Amino acid sequence: MPVPTHTPLVFGEVLFDEFPGGRRVLGGAPFNVAWNLAAFGLAPRLVSRHGNDAEGQHVRQAMSAWGMSTGLLQTDSNLPTGRVQVRLDYGEPEYEICHPAAWDAIEPVEINDAGFLYHGSLALRDPTAASALERLRQQASGRVFMDVNLRLPWYQREQVMAAMERANWVKLNAQESSELGFDQQDLPRCTADILQRFSLDGVIVTRGGDGAVVATASGDFLEARSHNRAELLSAVGAGDALASVMILGLLRSWPLQQSLERAVAFAAAVCTLQGAITDDRAFYQAHIDHWSSNDAG
Repeated sequence: MPVPTHTPLVFGEVLFDEFPGGRRVLGGAPFNVAWNLAAFGLAPRLVSRHGNDAEGQHVRQAMSAWGMSTGLLQTDSNLPTGRVQVRLDYGEPEYEICHPAAWDAIEPVEINDAGFLYHGSLALRDPTAASALERLRQQASGRVFMDVNLRLPWYQREQVMAAMERANWVKLNAQESSELGFDQQDLPRCTADILQRFSLDGVIVTRGGDGAVVATASGDFLEARSHNRAELLSAVGAGDALASVMILGLLRSWPLQQSLERAVAFAAAVCTLQGAITDDRAFYQAHIDHWSSNDAG
């Protein structure tokens, strides 16, 4: 029986972001996306792996308290739960990603049907997790959404581009687009080149404070800018936030321009957090209420 699209499969790292001053928050792009999707009323299934340690127990407790399934979450008896040391330069993050970590050793899982699969590029850094992802790809019958996260020294350009060829939708930022060889001077031409090169249905290019653009194989080229003037604390998780709402829009068949505008606004709101996610449900409910009022109007 096909898996309903409100239960997207999310594959990749779960870890702790460690900020200057000692603050630690749960993170990892796939974990952040799954957390956000759960907050917005979906039932994502996270395929990841943590250590047999206190941090791993925290991961499970936090997910359970948030109402997320832990059924596809694995425990590693040798490797620790992932950690990333985050340095902020005027709000913009730089990352030192510890290696190896438990999520590098994600083992294959058997899924009857993956109606929608999200994954990042960071989980490709280790052959074990990369092999597990490939197995999921083979089982996926629906759309594949790839989130490009180029973190030196943990990527190989050819490997990332090969993975993009097996996706339907790809999100990346302007710098990552340039690193993969696509000229950012002419965004419509750039996105058209990406669409053609990888035979994608759609591509999303984020542009920091300048918002984001979306282009599709059917000829759409859409832009949205942030109108949120709130104080920026950290851009950690902004791209994950945008991806979450774009995925929500795809699964709920929102108009593409509406999805993009909502995604950019939510990403800007996440920049007011110290970290990529929050357990304050009111933070998410404010966006849900705003969207509902617009839909009703």
